[in-house]
Amino acid sequence: MRHSIVAGNWKMHKNAHETEDLLNDLIEKLPSDKEVEIIVAPTFVNLSSAVQHLEFTNIGVAAQNMHQAESGAFTGEISADMLKNIGVDIVILGHSERRSYFHETDALLANKVDTALKHELRVIFCFGEELKDRQNQQHFNIVENQLKDGLFHLDAKAWENIVLAYEPVWAIGTGETATPDQAQEMHQFIRQTVEDKYGREVAENVSILYGGSVKPDNAKEIFSKPDVDGGLIGGAALKADDFAAIVNAV
Repeated sequence: MRHSIVAGNWKMHKNAHETEDLLNDLIEKLPSDKEVEIIVAPTFVNLSSAVQHLEFTNIGVAAQNMHQAESGAFTGEISADMLKNIGVDIVILGHSERRSYFHETDALLANKVDTALKHELRVIFCFGEELKDRQNQQHFNIVENQLKDGLFHLDAKAWENIVLAYEPVWAIGTGETATPDQAQEMHQFIRQTVEDKYGREVAENVSILYGGSVKPDNAKEIFSKPDVDGGLIGGAALKADDFAAIVNAV
């Protein structure tokens, strides 16, 4: 069911001690009475301890990635079963940094999505255009193709476990942010694209997050748009005060 979500992607930040300190700060400062799902995504080595640390809180834990294979000779990789076994039931797939630095394709991501869903993991599926795509007026085509190639092989039932995260690549870690109207325009297009394939019920029930330099001072205006259901937060998720302010902006 469509609902508000704020997820913090910690990327390659915070060692074990720093993770514990930040989690303690978040427990103290995050609201427990708002109707918003709160998720944090620490590094792989700190996932298990984070799950245990947050067991009796309203904060969920997600992994930042996973491998598409069940198991095998894939040095350094993590499987869906490993995540489930330590209590993680959400995974971020398709982040622009994975697509860019590790050359993850839509076809590969489609396989990862299938594996995640097979293991009853919820998927936060990331996609979005680069600056050159927007400058060339190709941003809608790029987003549509990423959605279709990564997710449109699924049946309608599977979408109950899909969260979409639109991240304009030109606004990630750059300080640039899509205007609230630009975010709404794209989110509305995304929802319509899903509706064209799966019908209105699926489209209205899927949560679509915005990711791209969301901060306490712009979160409220972005989140006020009718098709923006929350955010996938990067840098601001590493500061308890900032992340709490963003959650409170929903």
